[in-house]
Amino acid sequence: MLIAGEASGDLHASHLIKYIKQFDPQAEFRFFGGDLMAAEARRNPDVHYDRMNVMGFSEVIRKLPSLLSNMGRARRLMKEYRPDALVLVDYPGFNLRMAKFAHRLGVPVHYFISPKVWAWKEFRVRSIKKYVDRMYSILPFEVDFYKKHGYEVTYVGNPSVQEVAHYMGHLPPKKHFMERQGLADERPIIALLPGSRRGEIRNNLPLMIEAAKRFPEFQYVVGAAPAVGEKFYREVAQDPGLKLVFGSTPTLLKYATAAVVTSGTATLETALIGTPQVVVYRANGLAISYKIMEKLLKVKYVSLPNLIVNNEIVPELLVHKCTVDSIARELSPLLQPSPRRDFQLQGYRNMQRKLGTYIAAEFAAENIVASLRDRPTD
Repeated sequence: MLIAGEASGDLHASHLIKYIKQFDPQAEFRFFGGDLMAAEARRNPDVHYDRMNVMGFSEVIRKLPSLLSNMGRARRLMKEYRPDALVLVDYPGFNLRMAKFAHRLGVPVHYFISPKVWAWKEFRVRSIKKYVDRMYSILPFEVDFYKKHGYEVTYVGNPSVQEVAHYMGHLPPKKHFMERQGLADERPIIALLPGSRRGEIRNNLPLMIEAAKRFPEFQYVVGAAPAVGEKFYREVAQDPGLKLVFGSTPTLLKYATAAVVTSGTATLETALIGTPQVVVYRANGLAISYKIMEKLLKVKYVSLPNLIVNNEIVPELLVHKCTVDSIARELSPLLQPSPRRDFQLQGYRNMQRKLGTYIAAEFAAENIVASLRDRPTD
């Protein structure tokens, strides 16, 4: 039984299912997840993640009845199905409760993609130690973090390494990409990645655009989230010259001179592609919010490239520090040959060495199947 509560989890869990079937062709699956998992498992999800994915306190409160209903369904399914293993993918608020329930039933719990307990909510480590039998980490520094808490985890590699490598191996020529996307402008590109959630886009995109316009010798192009409609981007941007690319963000990044990226997994993907970037995250913009965030966060950095190498290789402009002026200032040296650009690209190479070349889902699936074969039989 697998539980993934959002689109990224659906992707990673679908790869797990694929490799579990390779190691154990008789494996059967029940799951909370999405269409990608359904395609690999050849059955529909018991609950689709679009009924589970919530963001922020107010949305949690609003959807609390639905969340509680999903929790009840998951528990009933586990009691009826009695899986040989429960495999959880990120989504900690829901999944750690399910880990506790599985533990009570004697079902082994495997966790693929650790919750970000090293950044906030460190108290969750207690539940992980108590209820999760095996944790498969996709970030190398998590191994030392958990070791300090007396808990052993297995680093299996990062899924983005293989995903980006696959995409780069199937890259269309720049001319074809530009024609297909209707980009007739021949100026070099600044890629803007304002995030995948509407709130992120609303807060960050207008600032990104104004900063990019400070460099008229460049054109800006937005890497749009597939689940967000074009109309929303145009309403937020209020710019008749807005250019959007759907479904081809890695290609856009590859052919961009530099990028402005909202903090998240996209910062890691941008680094793996090798595009210099400025990392931003504009929330409500108040300095007090930044002070609160500083107290809550347990790490020096928020962007994955910086966290992996434990050094500020990409600039981070967060909350009130994220302004048009600060974005333009950090972006300027990345648009031309400069020591700052060289430093960032060297940092990317260091990051790739630390990430390694493991195929994360395959390594995790091999461990899951092996652990079940090693279990004593009654």
